[in-house]
Amino acid sequence: MASTNSFGKNLFKTYVVDALSYMAMGLFCSLILGLIISQLAKIPGLELLSEVARILQLDLVVGGSIGLAIALGLKRDPLVTISAVAVGALGYSLGGSIGDVGGNPIGAYLAAVVGIEAGSLVSKRTPVDIIITPLVAVVAGGLFAKYCCVPIGEWVMALGDIINRATMLNPFIMGVIISVSVGCILTLPISSAALCISIGISGLAAGAATAGCCAQMIGFAVISFKENGVGGLISQGLGTSMLQIGNIARKPIIWLAPTLTSAILGPISTMVLKMTNSAAGAGMGTAGLVGPIGCWDSMSATTDHTTLLIEIIGLYFIAPALLSLLFHYIMKRYGWVKDGDMALKR
Repeated sequence: MASTNSFGKNLFKTYVVDALSYMAMGLFCSLILGLIISQLAKIPGLELLSEVARILQLDLVVGGSIGLAIALGLKRDPLVTISAVAVGALGYSLGGSIGDVGGNPIGAYLAAVVGIEAGSLVSKRTPVDIIITPLVAVVAGGLFAKYCCVPIGEWVMALGDIINRATMLNPFIMGVIISVSVGCILTLPISSAALCISIGISGLAAGAATAGCCAQMIGFAVISFKENGVGGLISQGLGTSMLQIGNIARKPIIWLAPTLTSAILGPISTMVLKMTNSAAGAGMGTAGLVGPIGCWDSMSATTDHTTLLIEIIGLYFIAPALLSLLFHYIMKRYGWVKDGDMALKR
């Protein structure tokens, strides 16, 4: 039984924690970076960046980046890693379209894993390794992409549609559920960005997800300022709240303040401010300001720019900071948390 549990944990760590985390890096270096640069291209004098943004968001570039990132994360042989670029591109392109991202990120992920594992089975086992390894990897991953990724993509897209529709029908409950769950996933060593993009979350649901992620990142950044200073404020507020996962494992109660903040801000996002976002921006929070930028891109055409800017700053920065500080202060008064609980290793 112990060996079975250990095997299951290893599978989960390899294909969920590690692979999804590296998949998110691939998405960030292509699709999400393209989103950021496309906004910069709107600034007078930077119009030339629009072509860079367009190329970064091409199916073949995004899929190839996902495949390469996953292979690097799984630490495979060079030929397998390079072959994963082609396999990821096939999975992303042949798997249909999910949401507003154009391709199928989950198709790229699955095809890449299949191709990587198939290529690893024969890597360095034949005298013609340079031919056999990429051939096996690309054919196996390509066949999986062609015949399996479309139905999987349709199922995932249906799940995303259910979430989006449920949020419109019951914005309060779904606002709480989405904000808290996606925010917590952001802090866990699982990619919330990859999840949101993969299921094609959009509209009010994406807005709630953004609020939850910002609550976690800004929340941890401000309540741990005493321990971690300006460096911790920036690394968590504009980087990732995942830095706190070790401290959370030691003392889970420190997670309560940002999570309560997520639960409050989610319904405010869906019911009061009616904030929306894209799938690419939903799971990033304030990391690289991708979440706020995605919100601006989603709403700027229909909302007064001054009003929208105030809403973004208020919901994604000021409110998470104030609410998290309030909850943290109460918890300190009751002795539930103390100074040093959230100190980051230097």
